[in-house]
Amino acid sequence: MEEEEIPKQNAKEDEINENISPPESIAQTEKEFETSDITTSDIQNMEVHKHPNHVTHKKKWTEYLLEFFMLFLAVFLGFIAENIRETNVEHEREKEYAGELYKELYADSIAFSKKINARLGKERDCDYLYSYVKDSSLTDLPKKFYPAYTKVFYLINSFTFEPKDGVLSQLKSSGSLRYFKDPELQKLFGDISVAINNVRYRNEQEYQFFANPIKPFMLEHYDFKWVDDVRKLSQDAYYLDLLDLYLESDTLIKQHFKPANI
Repeated sequence: MEEEEIPKQNAKEDEINENISPPESIAQTEKEFETSDITTSDIQNMEVHKHPNHVTHKKKWTEYLLEFFMLFLAVFLGFIAENIRETNVEHEREKEYAGELYKELYADSIAFSKKINARLGKERDCDYLYSYVKDSSLTDLPKKFYPAYTKVFYLINSFTFEPKDGVLSQLKSSGSLRYFKDPELQKLFGDISVAINNVRYRNEQEYQFFANPIKPFMLEHYDFKWVDDVRKLSQDAYYLDLLDLYLESDTLIKQHFKPANI
């Protein structure tokens, strides 16, 4: 068995030795490379050759001019694009603010119209009370007396118009009124602001008049039980509508003008 394994091992060693090149073959390869067509000067020329984009490559003045023109064009186009974008944004904001301002003014116009009609009715009730108290008895009161009395002296806030200027104030404080470039429109905004201030000043004056002397007078002479009985006619109706409902109905609620010190 040992004699058979030895020849096999020798065969493997011979195969490895055949794959390893002897020193003579290496020397022959180097000699062939030296005698080839590629010379040392060719190699040096290949190393010295530079690409136009190399850092040490000297550019022509036309190349600098072209690069400057491309850079200027890119910046200029970017500026134009940004200007167009800002213009579009301003137009969108102008439409948005105009829409919100329109909604606010439209709601105020509806509320103002209702308050005007209610105040005209209050003036008629004032005329009625004045003419009645001047030459009539306060003992046996007609059905119309207390509804008119309540509207004129009790329901003060029901006739007060409170203008809304939230959007307008926001536009003024943020400087966004500049989006509306029409001079006539700018003047109208100023007139609206003055009108709103005048309305609020008038409301303050009316409240001061109600606080003194009307409120002490009402606490002394007004029959609050009558108001509670009228409320029972409808739980959902607004005060002014409730009084109109009472006048149109066949119901008669006892009412009297309280004398002093009672």
